[in-house]
Amino acid sequence: MPTLSRRAFLRGTGVALALPFLDAMRPAFGAAASEAPRRLVAVQTNMGILPQFFFPEAGGKDYALSPYLERLKAHRDQFTVFSGCSHPGVTGGHVAERCFLTGTPHPERGGFRNGVSLDQFMAERIGNRTRYPSLVLANSNESGSTLSYTRSGAPLAAERSPKKLFQKLFVQGNPEEVAANVEALRQGQSMLDFVGEQSKRLNRSLSRADQQRMDQYLTSVRELEQRLKSSEAWEHKPKPVVDAKPPEDIDDAKAFVQRTKLFFDVIRLALETDSSRLITLFIDTTVIHNITHHGNRPEVLGELRGHEERQFDALNDFLTALTQTKEEGQPLLDRTMVLYGTCMGSANSHSNTNVPMMLAGGGFRHGQHLMFDQQNNYPLTNLFVSMLQRVGIEADTFSTGKGTFRGLEMA
Repeated sequence: MPTLSRRAFLRGTGVALALPFLDAMRPAFGAAASEAPRRLVAVQTNMGILPQFFFPEAGGKDYALSPYLERLKAHRDQFTVFSGCSHPGVTGGHVAERCFLTGTPHPERGGFRNGVSLDQFMAERIGNRTRYPSLVLANSNESGSTLSYTRSGAPLAAERSPKKLFQKLFVQGNPEEVAANVEALRQGQSMLDFVGEQSKRLNRSLSRADQQRMDQYLTSVRELEQRLKSSEAWEHKPKPVVDAKPPEDIDDAKAFVQRTKLFFDVIRLALETDSSRLITLFIDTTVIHNITHHGNRPEVLGELRGHEERQFDALNDFLTALTQTKEEGQPLLDRTMVLYGTCMGSANSHSNTNVPMMLAGGGFRHGQHLMFDQQNNYPLTNLFVSMLQRVGIEADTFSTGKGTFRGLEMA
């Protein structure tokens, strides 16, 4: 049997067609061949989710589906819903949205400095296995919208155009563009080499505490160097070819559900072609902010519920697509953790406790509602520890999380 590269292509008359993953490609992976790829898609909708239509009344495996979860009933055994959970100390109403994947307490305070987000923590360790260590996306008209933050707490700019995302993933640049990208990466490496040498020189005159800080800094520099070298190697490899047309962007902020669907379509292609394994999507629904303060008025609640139901319909279609897409005979959803939720337990009161959150796929034992204390919430950051371990990262803590999530087991 021939040994094929994971990036093998069929070529002829100017056409290049990417092959799916085949058994013949497995030897090319060496020792890592037996490890199934593990992925993350994290999605936050920032204006809350009506809790009375999201949370089931009973816990365990035999719970009755809530109205919103009823729209996901085809995937009941593929997700777990959580209640009585929140990020410890994360308060401040809307400003908590920046802590969705970091769990850093008290974003409302002056001088707040965020921590690293879950996806970027993963990207530091496993991101070099794909062309794009992570994809940071935002269904938003606002340039600052993002779920992803660096180790220093700096926000990462998000791609807000599904069309540009598609082009980035699947449209091959001409030789001049590729050469320019490689040169830019090499310039980045040269700068890091210079900074690293200067830092070593400075380190000799520092105190032991400062030397430790510098050592941490140099370690991050070396990690970034490796990521840049990996990026340069990817520039010389052809991008995958997909049987899909680029989506046409929708500029209307009110059409956020339709825009979410476009992003989900491209995200599926990114996962299917293994272009990236770590993806975040910020869904900005500020356009309906006024009706989230519904005051329990039936007509306003009805309008808001309609918007949110359509969002769950979009999520259902995405989960279905991941289930139908196979990798080595397994549904892609089995290898992809899909985290979906919000920063507020109640947008009407700006509460950040008992936040609606669910996790689908990714190789966990699902089909359950895990209920915790409604007043003394269980830390959601423990869920992040479990997710880190599921992608093969040895971690016992993350942010305020001090252990794995109780009741959630790997399949």
